[in-house]
Amino acid sequence: MKTRQITLKHLLIAGRKYIGLQFYPDKVVQALVKELPSPRWSEQYRMVFIPNTKENVQLIFRRFKGVAWVNGQYFFRTGGAKKGNPFPDMEAYRHRKLSEGYRPCPESYLEKLELKRYAMNTVRTYVGCFEAFINHFKDRELLEINELEIRTYLQQLIREGKSDSTVNQALNSIKFYYEVVEGMPNRFYEIERPHKKERLPEVLSQEQVLSMIRKTRNLKHRYIISLLYSAGLRRGSC
Repeated sequence: MKTRQITLKHLLIAGRKYIGLQFYPDKVVQALVKELPSPRWSEQYRMVFIPNTKENVQLIFRRFKGVAWVNGQYFFRTGGAKKGNPFPDMEAYRHRKLSEGYRPCPESYLEKLELKRYAMNTVRTYVGCFEAFINHFKDRELLEINELEIRTYLQQLIREGKSDSTVNQALNSIKFYYEVVEGMPNRFYEIERPHKKERLPEVLSQEQVLSMIRKTRNLKHRYIISLLYSAGLRRGSC
């Protein structure tokens, strides 16, 4: 007999948090789902959903115990602080002088970056990208912004000529807020990342290599360059 499975997902519908339940059609599972509190169908996400409460999460595991395996890998976020990283210094962000009307990063966002021990380079990138995002939607509640609006925002970055790396960083900073700060993993099902462009390696001409060898005064270094060139070695091979 095939094992029944229900996969839990986080959903945000009309600004409210819900538990999405994905499963293959099965009369037993469907009957039990109907007994859950206020089950409804989402045409957008193609799954049943119920209010996201601690009691409902516990109820799902009790109701389907021995009947179906409840897969919570997409629902329960794993992973803690970055081991070995020092706590980032967030005080500069908390005590900045901001221009009138500028919407700063929420304190909850800064706290999560701090508790997760993100590197300062990552902190600067995330805060900068996320503040650009929230100031684009300056007068909106963050939980009211839907996937379509976020996709449109990212498309605008692409039209402005932003690099794929910049667009990916923007998406990462947005996902960090909704998935880590707000505790809603895997919310953005329909947002695609830009494909990383394949770049051909730059190859030096024979004249450039010979010029490099002639200009190298250190005999050992000259031999190393000559060996690298004559053997066709790459930097990653050393």
